[in-house]
Amino acid sequence: MTAGPTAGTELKPPIRRVLRPIQQFIQTESSSGLVLLASTAIALFWANLAPENYNATWETHATLRLGPNALDLSLRHWINDGLMALFFLLVGLEIKRELLVGELSSPRKALLPVMAALGGMVAPALCYLALAGGTESARGWGIPMATDIAFALGVLALLGRRVPTGLKVFLAALAIADDLGAVLVIAVFYTDTLQVSALGAAGIVFAILLISNWVGIRWLAWYGVLGLLLWLAVFHSGVHATVAGVLLAMAMPAWSRIDLPRFKECLEETTREIHEHDEPVGAVLAHEELLSRVMHLRWACTKLQPSLHQLEHDLAPWVAMLIMPIFALANSGVTLSQAGTGLGDPLALGITAGLLLGKPVGIVLGSWLVVRAGLANLPRSTSWNHIVGVGLLGGVGFTMSLFIAGLAFGEGARLDTARLAILSASTLAGVAGFLVLRRLPPTTLED
Repeated sequence: MTAGPTAGTELKPPIRRVLRPIQQFIQTESSSGLVLLASTAIALFWANLAPENYNATWETHATLRLGPNALDLSLRHWINDGLMALFFLLVGLEIKRELLVGELSSPRKALLPVMAALGGMVAPALCYLALAGGTESARGWGIPMATDIAFALGVLALLGRRVPTGLKVFLAALAIADDLGAVLVIAVFYTDTLQVSALGAAGIVFAILLISNWVGIRWLAWYGVLGLLLWLAVFHSGVHATVAGVLLAMAMPAWSRIDLPRFKECLEETTREIHEHDEPVGAVLAHEELLSRVMHLRWACTKLQPSLHQLEHDLAPWVAMLIMPIFALANSGVTLSQAGTGLGDPLALGITAGLLLGKPVGIVLGSWLVVRAGLANLPRSTSWNHIVGVGLLGGVGFTMSLFIAGLAFGEGARLDTARLAILSASTLAGVAGFLVLRRLPPTTLED
């Protein structure tokens, strides 16, 4: 038998040496963008080196059967309709948090990013319609409207101190408001037919979710089961199934199960117990009262954390490091020899103009109007050159743009052309935004 570690000694299992670099990478702001970029590159290589294998892989069907009922979808549809519902759940959680306590929680705070986002949605759509409005590709007007928050914030992270903190907050709030607009566009304009019975079932489940929140149910598993039922109902209703993720987020509890004074009391009692048992770490096991107090503190910490925050915190790394890369892998594969011939058609030109021209013009113009009117101020230590750089980064459409392109055109040559235009324009927008912001002087530590 070996002696326990002495006081002050930290236990460091070998596995921590392996996991720590991985955890640090996942927590880095730019990491999700790098993983997305790698997935996109793999998809492009795969689609061009073995196009038949690429398409056959994602068109492989998988069936989910429950009694006499079955869902038979291709892998790509399971990803776009199923996994992406979790992406939209995270988007919805972020939107709700910002509306309650964040940059969108008051009219004064929200006006600048909301107007910037509105300009950044309207101007790209108008650019697209000006070039493709009279063609068979007019349905794709929603493609250049959304900003990919992972890539955009990843670029800002690469710039370090050259970017004021307020600018990062502004871009995050803008992208979240932008996502809200994209969700509304998907729900309203990319729904072809409605099944009233399924839509009614979705409404009933959503009402149960809201009532569960109101009566104080905070059990995440309960919301998970109802969320699955909601997804099934929305899937069969004709509205895109991912909207269920946003609806579930809107119903998630946002308040703690215990109040702060009660938590402080528990913390003080536990701290006092620990001071009274100032003995080696190995001796803690012998003190049942102390262990009981520690477990009670753990319970209090869990109860203090709102279900919304807990779910957002737990879901974010899975979405960033798994769901979005899988989506990119399944949807970014474009055969360049075929899609390249369509880069001069109105569809590609409309997407390119919308992302590269419409986005920065709309974001800057929307911001200028509210600042000029005296209704809002630019973030601290931020100049109009910073806003121009953020406007260019807003042209990184990627995830949401690819998603809307799939809704607009389904599979086929037009979708391939749209994908290539999105990838090309998003890359150019990201590089342009990086170069503009890179030229600006670094900020001070106070910024």
